[in-house]
Amino acid sequence: MRANEITEILDRPISRELLACDVTRLAYVAKDGTPRNVPIAFTWNGSEIVMCTSKNAPKLPALREHPMVALTIDTEVHPPKILLIRGRAELDVVDGIPDEYLQMNGSYQMTPEQRVGWEAEVRSLYDGMVRIVVTPTWAKLIDFETTLPSAVEELVRQREERRSA
Repeated sequence: MRANEITEILDRPISRELLACDVTRLAYVAKDGTPRNVPIAFTWNGSEIVMCTSKNAPKLPALREHPMVALTIDTEVHPPKILLIRGRAELDVVDGIPDEYLQMNGSYQMTPEQRVGWEAEVRSLYDGMVRIVVTPTWAKLIDFETTLPSAVEELVRQREERRSA
């Protein structure tokens, strides 16, 4: 998929709304060769999805071995809105708490006092983290109004062909 096609999809209003969500589902191949799909907080910086995790997270050795990942960001209302993204996970070990980690957890409903306590707890727990950075190499938005899953699009096309025959 060309970069301009990815940008066009990610710039759509529904995509921007989904990219402002709190959680994505990160799919990857585990060390034992089986698939994994884990929810993880993220932030979108305009060109990359950034997720942060502990330095001892089990997913890190797997991502080092098999860095290709798939992400799903979706809603739980009808019709669902689904943003699918594929890319390569780049791992960046950092000292301290990455700014993105504090930003991505900023939308949870906390009082200012709760926020102070939460941040103090985070800073006391982690001496560093790993930023998992994914630059999209493929994207698809499914909103069930203007876009559909490819298999459903094919069925609609086939139905139209039968009707016009």
